[in-house]
Amino acid sequence: MPRTILIVEDEHILREIMKDYLLEEGYSVLEASDGKEALSLFQEHEVDLIILDIMLPELDGWSVCKRVRKTSNVPIIMLTARSDEDDTLLGFELGADDYVAKPYSPPILLARAKRLLQRQHVREEENDTLTSSGISIHFPSRTVSAGGEHCSLTHTEFEILAYLMKNKGIIITREQLITKIWGYDFVGDDRTVNSHIRNLRSKLGDHARHIVTVVRSGYKFEDQP
Repeated sequence: MPRTILIVEDEHILREIMKDYLLEEGYSVLEASDGKEALSLFQEHEVDLIILDIMLPELDGWSVCKRVRKTSNVPIIMLTARSDEDDTLLGFELGADDYVAKPYSPPILLARAKRLLQRQHVREEENDTLTSSGISIHFPSRTVSAGGEHCSLTHTEFEILAYLMKNKGIIITREQLITKIWGYDFVGDDRTVNSHIRNLRSKLGDHARHIVTVVRSGYKFEDQP
């Protein structure tokens, strides 16, 4: 069964171009021209990824992202015509996994979508579960618990935590995280990583202490008393 991608874009021509690219790759496509329609489609259908424009009529992309994140960790790519980095960081803080600035290359956007979908369905080859310091990751279901309590993580937060835990005790630079999580073509900076780490720590509660900041270097996962 093909995976379903919801395109939320009020510009008809851009929406049709992206739709054609996705259909050629074998994906099923849903279309919305405003925020309210997007939420309605999301509630009615099983969606595997959302491509979400920020500037939308009825309900903007920020609001759509925030509402989706209340019930789902579906990967979200935000489209922005703005150059202000604070707008991009706000998207990450609300739970977006990636962003692409307009005007964008459809093949690049398609590659970003493929990467997120592939990672979403990858199973851990050696073990289904990774546990350390009271934090447990179950890869097949992509769920996380800390101290026995479920943690609702976004796709990107899950990937960051898994990467740090797999490399416990090793300093991972921000550049390494960007390359691992977003790929070589990502144009963001350290603030992007910092924003996701901050959100991840908030959701881990007391267990956030296991994600240690190494000044001027990066982060590492380590056991703490």
